[in-house]
Amino acid sequence: MLKDSVDGLQPPRSGRGVGRLWVAGGTALLIGVLVGAVFVGSVGWLLLSRSSGRALLGRVFSAVTGRTLTIDVSQPTVVDRIQRLQRLETVVYTMDKIVTGAKENVLPDFLTGDRLLMMVHGEVVAGIDLSELKSNDVRVDGKKVRVHLPAPQVFMTRLDSAKTRVYSRQTGLLVPTDPNLETQVRQAAEQQLLEAAMADGILRNAQVNAASTIRSLLQGLGFEEIELE
Repeated sequence: MLKDSVDGLQPPRSGRGVGRLWVAGGTALLIGVLVGAVFVGSVGWLLLSRSSGRALLGRVFSAVTGRTLTIDVSQPTVVDRIQRLQRLETVVYTMDKIVTGAKENVLPDFLTGDRLLMMVHGEVVAGIDLSELKSNDVRVDGKKVRVHLPAPQVFMTRLDSAKTRVYSRQTGLLVPTDPNLETQVRQAAEQQLLEAAMADGILRNAQVNAASTIRSLLQGLGFEEIELE
């Protein structure tokens, strides 16, 4: 009975067979990791590549959504995108000023004079009218674009009526108050405001600020070399 029981026992499996299975499985896993790393690295390199990154992105987008991703940076499109900005206001120059207006003659002021003292608050708005951009003002060459911008200009000179007021008014004893004097003083104030803004370089600042805005727009379209004239 004892012999039969011993004979019926199954011999243990060889430890070498198990070791070979583990080695084979580990090798396959290692190969899979290496292949995955190479694939991910290749995709990452292509995404960073200047020449093929956008094409690969388009293929991935198309495969996932069934639609094609395209970014149009042709010359007509660039012109259209810039022209959409139209009157690009880039500088607002403000000033507070006391302006004097008077009408005098040979007689003393207290008899025939008319003097007005006005406190004015005004602003001058300048920028670039990009609707004037022509097709031949934009040249596209791959990732390079050159744009000849229109000249800066003053769009508006105005007084703020809510902050502009007559500070004092003196009229002679022998003359009536001139109803046109205040209008004339306002016109003179607007002219002085414009001259002050021009002297402070408002057009130069408008050009610089507009160029910065256009550069940001073109960089957003994917251009890497931008020349603005």
